[in-house]
Amino acid sequence: MSFEKYMHVERFGNDEVQGIELGDCYVFPKLDGTNASLWWDGGLRAGSRNRELELDNDNAGFFNWAFLQQKFECFFDAYPGIRLYGEWLVPHSLKTYQETAWRNFYVFDVQPSDSDEFRPYEVYKEYLEKFDIGYIPAISIIKNASYENLLIELENNKFLIRDGEGSGEGIVIKNYGFKNRFGRTIWAKIVTNSFKEKHIKEMGPQVKTLNKMAEQTICDEYVSKHLVDKVYAKIVNEMEGWNSKYIPRLLQTVFYDLVNEETWNFVKKLKNPTINFQTLNTLAIMKIKEIKPELF
Repeated sequence: MSFEKYMHVERFGNDEVQGIELGDCYVFPKLDGTNASLWWDGGLRAGSRNRELELDNDNAGFFNWAFLQQKFECFFDAYPGIRLYGEWLVPHSLKTYQETAWRNFYVFDVQPSDSDEFRPYEVYKEYLEKFDIGYIPAISIIKNASYENLLIELENNKFLIRDGEGSGEGIVIKNYGFKNRFGRTIWAKIVTNSFKEKHIKEMGPQVKTLNKMAEQTICDEYVSKHLVDKVYAKIVNEMEGWNSKYIPRLLQTVFYDLVNEETWNFVKKLKNPTINFQTLNTLAIMKIKEIKPELF
């Protein structure tokens, strides 16, 4: 394994992360430290954001600290081929962290060397807890978050902050089922300077149950297995078999049928709702993938 630079986390609202809020959104505190990584390659290896570190060419003492922690050798012995990305908490702009929080490593992503995918939070936290390795806990899990929902979670970021000293730097939004329009896994962030107080680590992430958006209600009711199977069967019949290159046709035809055949029904049932058809299309695609996962 060699050094791999961690992704650039995009500001929420950028084109790179358009649609990340649709689906299961995991909201995490954003720490104001320095990016760091650890992996095993014949011995412990470490990196900063942009380069591999050496014991005599370190970054704020991170590699020298990690080298003395026996738990990392034990971890990589149990999970070879895994890379840990995290934050090495040393003073930058924010000086209100608890005294015991400084000069510790807090993992925020875990990635196998043979995959571009990141391990989901529920999986990697179990890896890390076995070896008493620190990690950044999820504040909440929200299905189909709005910007307003995320601003509320911004106020809940009190992770490692001293009592009465305000709140953290911001939040990071992850959706493990999301790929952007370029086919890349990427996370989003919202950064701010002042929030209300609420500590979250001991309580764990709260699974938020929100009122469904109209687009989700429409997809749940009208993008049915019957509709998807009907369109799929028609394509197979016309093309004398199935090929993955027909996936765009399947997605477009199901959405066309939804809009063409059901619009009046859901307008009447939902009493003239405001519909974002881009969101509706995204959620319809997600529903099709749930119904026929073997095609994707």
